[in-house]
Amino acid sequence: MAETAYPRPQLVRENWMSLNGAWRFIFDNEDRYHEPSDITEWPLEIQVPYPPESKMSGIGDRGFHLACWYQREFEMLPGDDTVVLHFGAVDYRARVWVNDDLVAEHEGGFTPFHGDISAALHPSGRQTVTVYAEDDPLDLAKPRGKQDWQLEPHSIWYPRTTGIWQTVWLERVGRTHISQLRWTPHFEGFEIGCEVLIAGDLHQEMTIEVKILHDGKMLADDRYKVISGEAHRKISLSDPGIDDSRNDLLWSPERPTLLDTEVTLWYDRKVIDKVTSYTALRAAHLNRDRFMLNGRPYPLRLVLDQGYWPDTLMTAPSDDHLRQDVELAKAMGFNGVRKHQKIEDPRYLYWADKLGLLVWEEMPSAYRFTPTAIKRIVKEWGEVIERDYSHPCIIVWVPFNESWGVPNLTSTQAHRNAVEALYHLTHTLDITRPVIGNDGWEASATDILGIHDYDADPEKLLLRYGANAGTQEMFDRRRPGGRILTLDGYPHRGQPIVLTEFGGIAYAKDRDTKNIWGYSEADTDEEFYERYRRLLEVVNETAMFSGFCYTQFADTFQEANGLLFEDRTPKIPLEKIAAATKNIKMVPKFRLTAT
Repeated sequence: MAETAYPRPQLVRENWMSLNGAWRFIFDNEDRYHEPSDITEWPLEIQVPYPPESKMSGIGDRGFHLACWYQREFEMLPGDDTVVLHFGAVDYRARVWVNDDLVAEHEGGFTPFHGDISAALHPSGRQTVTVYAEDDPLDLAKPRGKQDWQLEPHSIWYPRTTGIWQTVWLERVGRTHISQLRWTPHFEGFEIGCEVLIAGDLHQEMTIEVKILHDGKMLADDRYKVISGEAHRKISLSDPGIDDSRNDLLWSPERPTLLDTEVTLWYDRKVIDKVTSYTALRAAHLNRDRFMLNGRPYPLRLVLDQGYWPDTLMTAPSDDHLRQDVELAKAMGFNGVRKHQKIEDPRYLYWADKLGLLVWEEMPSAYRFTPTAIKRIVKEWGEVIERDYSHPCIIVWVPFNESWGVPNLTSTQAHRNAVEALYHLTHTLDITRPVIGNDGWEASATDILGIHDYDADPEKLLLRYGANAGTQEMFDRRRPGGRILTLDGYPHRGQPIVLTEFGGIAYAKDRDTKNIWGYSEADTDEEFYERYRRLLEVVNETAMFSGFCYTQFADTFQEANGLLFEDRTPKIPLEKIAAATKNIKMVPKFRLTAT
């Protein structure tokens, strides 16, 4: 990742240092080592943050590996302040030492963690950090998303990711500092909720100053007393009233207005910490059968995005690649993405916030139902919501997909309880966004009914969901994927209906066509375009749908059903994809040569 890309974009400080780059590395498949001092030789070198299964890491070993170790030196003198070591994500269970002192432990492959390493620093300034990562490739009771449990990727599953796969970094902060910052837009009152948590030595007379700016113009400059290490306030902005003026301040994909913020911690008339951040005025609500953005019905045009790259797997090659993916989704006519079975790097969410792209965030699945699996999901899902709560781009939370990890929803009450519990837990942690309990089918507790239907015949989709199709008949008789759409006791209550997976047209063009996978196939540019255009015409004109999500953004390993190749080259011209996505009739006839 680019060294200039600050890894935590919603709580930014100037004094930080990336530890990405070359580390010593060793696999530990026999669980031989338990402390850094046990390792006397380091046979390999790895480029962090790329996982060892990836080509870019310099290792490229996709075999089964139970555990691995990392080590490197860095220069950092101890002082009177606090030095914090951060990890964006380590899959799956991590332990961290600095100079042989254990400084952090964490379980969960998609969420960040950190440790205060101040007491472990050597006076010479020469420091050694060692990381142990345990990631049993056959454990199906942990959240793993699309990571395959077979040696070679099959069907819709991809190569595994072991160990460090997001940025490792250091920052120096005061003994007393801002540890957490959370923004909540209150669209109805034109207010911004601000929650600040303070860590370290707490003092009686500390205050927090919050500034909110738009295009350099000050909208608010308030100061609040810190009580018990916390400050919670709603900041009222002047409501411009008329829509034209209101729209200058509202965030949407068409107009992604971000409000810059500065949060300063004061004590004894001195600044003891200062961070920059951003927020936005944005509301994601439901009204009867429609999704509402900022109080208006908003048709959702989403694309399913797996978030993989051929040479780096779940880690983006660079920050520019994350930005490019957001730009490409918009260039193809979509106003949002459904990030599928992956909690994406915060830098992706930053670019979605900044450039204007809606995001559905979905918890990576475990594939066994056990008490351990549910405990792991609950813990990590809570960390996900905590990390990403303040991003305006996120409009929907999805804890389960296609009954993965809860396969017996039609017959086993415990499986139903799990979905309903995660639905209500999500609403407890965030009351501002809709929640889909289980996307695709077998819905129970849910705010939106998501349907997965890969029928390749547009006429059959029109018959199934078009003007002559009644919703009651659909829920009683239709069986996309051979599954019932709603569980007994949970009839459709008028919630918005979104076709959250469809399409999946495989088209390899002139590339290697061995072992490709898709839901249907096209053989030429013209056939691929016409299949896509006709499918999108039907779903755009189906009044039953409040939106759709096409499968998928880019080819991913054996799956050749992307609109883009793995390297993000479009299969047909972007403007033609965009016209079909938006159901814009193209006249005159165009050439289909991809650029």
